[in-house]
Formats: sequence, structure tokens, C-alpha cells
Amino acid sequence: YQRRVRGGIAQKCPSPRMKRLMSVGGQHQGVYGLPHCPGPWWICQEVDKLLNMGAYQDFVQSRLVQAQYWHDPLNEELYREKSRFIAEINQEGTEKPEYKTNLLKLSNFTLIKFTKDSMVTPRESEWFGFYKAGSDKNLYTLQESDPLWIQDKLGLRELSESGRLEFLEIAGDHLQVPEKFWLEEIIPRLKD
Repeated sequence: YQRRVRGGIAQKCPSPRMKRLMSVGGQHQGVYGLPHCPGPWWICQEVDKLLNMGAYQDFVQSRLVQAQYWHDPLNEELYREKSRFIAEINQEGTEKPEYKTNLLKLSNFTLIKFTKDSMVTPRESEWFGFYKAGSDKNLYTLQESDPLWIQDKLGLRELSESGRLEFLEIAGDHLQVPEKFWLEEIIPRLKD
């Protein structure tokens, strides 16, 4: 969860200026579903329902950081109303223009997605994609998102159009970064 927190810092705290932000498997649109659910699909669905009932309770939101990343696509209104972090930082409630202004100060924002990620559900969240409203199966990409791309509430489209937003993939599971990828893709992007 620290990867999205760093993005939040770039948006909320303009000083000292953050030059580059690299998100490695960050849950930018939140998560929906129990990772590594051990039972049959119908048991996992029931567990998801229980998580939905508790995740947006004030007591849970204020004490369990994972709940602040819970994004229920079957109840977007409740998510936008009760989420204390993801909905707020993604400008899905009250807009805070300074979040966009501060993010646009980045010289580079790199999003790294794991193509076989079994911890982040859906893995498209690592590139600001998510489930379409009312569905826990159909997905949209960042470029199909009305608030984040079309309205450009965070400045992601502007970052992309100016060549400062990059999308990289790692063929593997969550945070399993091969040494070669570190040396060839990550380290060079951290240098001036």
C-alpha cells in the first residue's frame, strides 16, 4: 500500500518537490476481492460481500489501511462517499485542484504493472484501470476513465501528452522484479 501513499504525497505535499515517481504494483484505483481466496468461487463471493459490509464503516476506515483501498464497483456511490483515501486522492469526491497542480510538477511518473499479479485485484488498478461501475468482471483502462482521463482531474492525460507518464509491465506476480528489469528499466529512470 506504500506505493499509492507515495503518489498521495506527491499530490498533497508540494514541498520538497518530488521530481520522479515510480509506482511498482501500486493500487491506484483500489482493490476489490480477496487475494489468494482459498475456496470455491461462491465462497470467495460471499467473503467479498462481507468485506463490502465492513470496509466502509468509519471504525474500519480509520483503523485499517487496507479498507481505505477497498473500491466496490457494485456500489460506487458508497465508495465515493465513505472511502477515506482512494476516492479522495483520485478526485472522486470534492475536487482539490492542488492535487493536479502538484502531480503535474513531476518530471516523470512511471507505472509498473505485474501481468500475473495475484495480490492486486484487478491488476489493471496498477495502471489506473478498474472494473466498470456495476460490474466485477468488465474492466476499463485509464484512457477510458471519464474523471481520470477525459476530464483529466489528476493531470494524468497531460503528463502522458507531454511524455512524462510511462507504462511498464513485468511478466510475473506481485513485486517479483527480476534483477535484469531493475538494471535495465528501473535504475536508468532514477538517474538525472
